[in-house]
Amino acid sequence: MIYHILEYLREAGVDLPGSGLFGYLSFRAIAAFTTALLISIFAGKRIIGWLQKKQIGETIRDLGLEGQMQKKGTPTMGGIIIFVAIVIPVLLIADLANIYTILLLLSTVWFFLIGFTDDYIKVFKKNKEGMSERSKLAAQGAMALAIGLAVCFSSDIVVRETPDQESNVTVSADAPVSDNAKQDVIKSTKTTIPFVKSHEFDYKLLSPFKGKFGWYTKWAIYVLMIVIVITACSNGVNLTDGMDGLAAGTSAIVGVVLGIFAWLGGNILNAEYLNIMYIPGSGEVAVFMSALVGALIGFLWYNTYPAQVFMGDTGSLMLGGIIGVTAVLIRKELLIPILCGVFFAESVSVILQRGYFKYTKRKYGEGRRIFRMAPLHHHYQKEGIPTVVKWPGKPIPEAKIVTRFWIVGMILAVITIALLKVR
Repeated sequence: MIYHILEYLREAGVDLPGSGLFGYLSFRAIAAFTTALLISIFAGKRIIGWLQKKQIGETIRDLGLEGQMQKKGTPTMGGIIIFVAIVIPVLLIADLANIYTILLLLSTVWFFLIGFTDDYIKVFKKNKEGMSERSKLAAQGAMALAIGLAVCFSSDIVVRETPDQESNVTVSADAPVSDNAKQDVIKSTKTTIPFVKSHEFDYKLLSPFKGKFGWYTKWAIYVLMIVIVITACSNGVNLTDGMDGLAAGTSAIVGVVLGIFAWLGGNILNAEYLNIMYIPGSGEVAVFMSALVGALIGFLWYNTYPAQVFMGDTGSLMLGGIIGVTAVLIRKELLIPILCGVFFAESVSVILQRGYFKYTKRKYGEGRRIFRMAPLHHHYQKEGIPTVVKWPGKPIPEAKIVTRFWIVGMILAVITIALLKVR
């Protein structure tokens, strides 16, 4: 709002001192980060007090994990803090007419409502299962599909594959004739992929058809991939949220990298220098991600061990949704398995554990385990269960597990950024 008010005043000939700073993406990103951080810290204390007053505490099942039962009664649904700390700075500072800001705001609200509903059922309805898996996946898939269709049909979501000159006119040879033919940008199913010379992959290579039908098929494949990525990210963060500070800290690391990618890909000079895909308008995503990182760092003030509040599904499903949507919008979704390696490993550990248990139960009449417990972070806390993976011999303290997962997340973040120059 402030951004648009100052723009209106400037066009009206009113030049307020310092108003020109809001024209710089760097200033607005810093302002969004700082505002989100302060809101998260100061409003967070009040929200935690309100959650305690309403007796919105975590229900704990005794799984034999060290320090687990001490967490009983700790306020949950702390994702409300993160939500407020993200949305307010974005509404105040970001360009609300930007298509990327609009889609990220809608996604944030939608995934927040899914998580809030899930937590509400668990806490107030006393149903430990929360929303059914089908309902949750359907709701996540609906928003993911909406994002996919927006990427497919919105004339504002375009790319310049070769950012040589702003005035160049480039039209995709296999695109239907449209108004885009008059513009210097194209609708494209290309995305970023490492280890190849052009650093790009086109989903049309997965289409078995040619011509007009092939054009529609490649977009259908692209939209399907978008749905898979966003849904997987949302659930991946949700599975990671099992230790104090784990999901919040890891998400903050991912948010920094996505913000950097948005910054670089949204600036034609940076894109030309790095020889990467230029995405007009996507630089505004950096402002949103700055708010996200600021909100998470502020939230960690209360969420680090021993946690004073848990984010609950209200926060984890929202964070995963934001990460997935952002990766898709800036064409970095194929880097997710590397950048979000912690979330990926957590998800895979659950899939492998369930699959192996069912397989061995059918074959031997008794279910066996790969890990002592899934998701993966709980494997390092457990002992005394025969499994395929024997290490470590003794349980590791929770704070050390979280810190090591953060370190792994940082290493993966550096690798992901370095891949910009690996071709």
